[in-house]
Amino acid sequence: MKKEVEIVAGRRVILMDSISYITSADRGSIIISGSHGGTAAASYAMQHPPHLVIFNDAGVGKDRAGIAGLDLLQNVGIAATTVYHTSARIGDATDTWTNGLISHTNLLAKSLGICIDELAQMAIRNIDQGIGAQGIFLPRSQTPVWERNR
Repeated sequence: MKKEVEIVAGRRVILMDSISYITSADRGSIIISGSHGGTAAASYAMQHPPHLVIFNDAGVGKDRAGIAGLDLLQNVGIAATTVYHTSARIGDATDTWTNGLISHTNLLAKSLGICIDELAQMAIRNIDQGIGAQGIFLPRSQTPVWERNR
């Protein structure tokens, strides 16, 4: 599945279940991907650089393999972030857009005001509002149990 859902800060927001669906027409867009945030996924994003891309952290994994692409994308000037694998299904961009909670960001994504534990959809919409790093967070009662003691 690949579909445009809205325009934020003058940029198309595109959901794609796999980052492999990215094309030259998506350059400069905001991509919400169901893919893991590893280096293989990052290499697809680098082919047609988006303004921002969101991946799934896939549980982070051995040697941080599930989020290793964030550093790679930082090094080539692409803002990137992941959502917790427990907040959105891997391979399901719609679930990432609707329910994903930000788990990791690179510095470029932080500079856009994206915050850890923020709902992905709100993080994107806050870019358009110029809210910056204030973010919108779930009340403690709605925060996943695994995150309450951080």
